[in-house]
Amino acid sequence: MSHSTPDRDSGPQIISEDLISLDTDLGASKEDVISALSRRLADAGRATEADALRDAALARESQSATGLPGGIAIPHCRSEAVVAASLGFARLAPKVDFGAPDGPADLVFLIAAPEGAGAEHMKLLSSLARALVRPAFVGALRDAKTPAEIVTLVNDVLAPAPAATPAAAAPAAAAAAAPEAAAAAPAPKPEPVAPEKEPEPEVGPKHIVAVTACPTGIAHTYMAADSLVAAGERAGVVVHVETQGSSGSTPLAPGVIAGASAVIFATDVGVKGKERFAGKPVVASGVKRAINEPDTMITEALRAGMNPSAAIVDAGSAGSAADEPAGSIGWGTHLRQVLLTGVSYMIPFVAAGGLLIALGFLLGGYEISGPAEDIVLSNSLGQLPEGGLATYLGAVLFQLGSLAFSFLVPALAGYIAFAIADRPGLAPGFTAGAVAVFVGAGFIGGLVGGLIAGVVALWISRIPVPQWLRGLMPVVIIPLFATLIVGALMFLVLGRPLASITSGLTNWLNGLSGSSVIFLGIILGLMMCFDLGGPVNKAAYAFAVAGLNVNDPASLRIMAAVMAAGMVPPLAMALASTVLRPSLFSEAERENGKAAWLLGSAFISEGAIPFAAADPLRVIPSMMAGGAVTGALIMAFDVTLSAPHGGIFVFFAIGNLLWFLVALAAGVVVAALCVVGAKEFIKPGASDAELDPDVATVAA
Repeated sequence: MSHSTPDRDSGPQIISEDLISLDTDLGASKEDVISALSRRLADAGRATEADALRDAALARESQSATGLPGGIAIPHCRSEAVVAASLGFARLAPKVDFGAPDGPADLVFLIAAPEGAGAEHMKLLSSLARALVRPAFVGALRDAKTPAEIVTLVNDVLAPAPAATPAAAAPAAAAAAAPEAAAAAPAPKPEPVAPEKEPEPEVGPKHIVAVTACPTGIAHTYMAADSLVAAGERAGVVVHVETQGSSGSTPLAPGVIAGASAVIFATDVGVKGKERFAGKPVVASGVKRAINEPDTMITEALRAGMNPSAAIVDAGSAGSAADEPAGSIGWGTHLRQVLLTGVSYMIPFVAAGGLLIALGFLLGGYEISGPAEDIVLSNSLGQLPEGGLATYLGAVLFQLGSLAFSFLVPALAGYIAFAIADRPGLAPGFTAGAVAVFVGAGFIGGLVGGLIAGVVALWISRIPVPQWLRGLMPVVIIPLFATLIVGALMFLVLGRPLASITSGLTNWLNGLSGSSVIFLGIILGLMMCFDLGGPVNKAAYAFAVAGLNVNDPASLRIMAAVMAAGMVPPLAMALASTVLRPSLFSEAERENGKAAWLLGSAFISEGAIPFAAADPLRVIPSMMAGGAVTGALIMAFDVTLSAPHGGIFVFFAIGNLLWFLVALAAGVVVAALCVVGAKEFIKPGASDAELDPDVATVAA
């Protein structure tokens, strides 16, 4: 990978003296430090709005802590508010905790990149991140006496002066000799400028390959890469790293991968092209472990390369989470990831099918559900049924929605299996879901069938087979035998018991009345507001939509409770921040509050995430209180809903619309009053500065 780093004097500098604070107190929390550095960048014209930059950095911070071993922190983000790629630097006194395993940080770089940052800018920022794993550079930052020295140190990393001879090391001498050096040797030795270029596989000793990637792709990706390379040098093994980050990626050469003894995946996101590493012993972890424990990971990879029983990247399921060795993530976490994968792929079928059914009811009335199929098959635009065009279009829309909705359980099961075994799991997973629908096992059957299909497909993919048969494994053998096994299990063993459980649950829900049904509404309301689109929220939502049946009043009440409770958080935060007590919120939060009115009305619970991420201990319990009130009232008032999405815009699908609005309004008011009271009277124990509207944080 070659670098074409711009000259220091060609365009705006990424760092300047006015962006640097030395030995200063910027506050007691990382939010304070990020806010102060964001204001510095905005005051210097590097960002259009300090709050927006701060919010973006804190949003990234909420994904994983940016504190690193050695007293370093690198909060970073990409934001539309950033005018040009920039670095803010602070040497803190006292230190501030950024979540590093060995304690607080005294060296903090705020790395800010424009939303559409070009590859060259991203390379510069990644160069800084890589330098932070070098003890000499970190020591020089601590020893610097003036901001000018910091600028020089950083520029030496970002745009090192060309060195014609080993003696030309001093910055001043290099700058003075630059024209002559450029004239004498403009590009006679391009190889030293491209140290990341992969050597030919036959050159050098036995080696390891690695892939690093983090969600933002600015800092951790490249620091992990350099940490692994350095650890490999200490262990006497060559490590070739493919960085899948924002500054672009040069894929590892196939020959380099083929000759590797093992592969390391240090990623927080999916690995692109994971199938290239099929059959290789693998060590997998999050990206920060490669920064914190690179020597341990290299040792584990070397051991895996010599262990015939080590976990490998499977040929039939490359790319699946199941390739990761035991211990890299917990079984509970892995199971949650698998189930959420299925739910996330199921939701588009839910949204499309449910809204089409609701539109069919709008045009053709609720009675259209019975004769819809006959109307569609027996009529056309030239031969309209009794009731005219509205009835015909209503029947068409209802039938379209019903067909889309019929994929709900198969899609859930199929993509659960996909999350376990990748593409070979799709056919047995979808089939297991279809069988679950056929035998009446419903949503529960889809969950169980998808898990079984994925595990069986993964197990078959790991059976050793001759070389000539491997090409048929993912497209013929695995889908065939996995489908046969899971289908037989579902029909012969599990189908009837799962159907009994499903029908029993349905009968229990239909039999609920009085306080029991109100208690169910409270539970659903609490779940919808607990994590605002997270696993708990998704579980409640999936439970509601999977059981949605226009002929089942209990399922319609559950759907109404879930949607109404999910509308509470954004509407409550909008009410609190724009009407009740705007002074308790920052300017950015008040702007978010304006948008939250529409988001809440459309049943987009995520509209409250900026408020919850900034102040979870006071916002989330308040939202849960409001959600519980709304869920209980929906059940008490016998409100029904036949559409799984749309919020107030599917009013025509709501039974007892007036009481729906009353229940929603009650929950919104309760939640808003709770959050205002919490912000007014409950002070955070760590620092009262967190309540200051000027430093209130919002994670967008």
